Amino acid sequence: MTRLTAEFWVQAYLARLRFQEIPAFVVAHGDDTAGAVLVKLNTLDGQAAAYQREYNLMTGERAWSELASGAEMDVDAAIHRQCGFDPDLWVIEVEDRQGRHLLGDEGLE
Repeated sequence: MTRLTAEFWVQAYLARLRFQEIPAFVVAHGDDTAGAVLVKLNTLDGQAAAYQREYNLMTGERAWSELASGAEMDVDAAIHRQCGFDPDLWVIEVEDRQGRHLLGDEGLE
C-alpha cells in the first residue's frame, strides 16, 4: 500500500472539510513527509475531542481512535502532551457545532 506524505494528506483533508463548509485550521505544522496527525474536533460549546490514527499490526489497517474527549481545556492538555512526545506532530483543529470531522469517510482512514 502506498503511503501519502503527511502534508499531502493534511491538504486533502482540509480541502474535503472546506467542500463541506466545515472550518479547520492547522494548529501545529509537523514533519511534511512522515509526521503523525492529530485532529481536534471543537464543537464550540466548551467541549472537544482529539483523534489519532493508529496502525493495526495484525490486519495492516489504519483507523482513527479517540485520544481524549471532554472539556476543551482537558483535550488541549492531552494534545499538548502529545506534542511534547512528538515534535513532528501535525495538529488540525476542526470547528463544527454538529460534531462533523469526516474522519470515517472513505479515503481518510
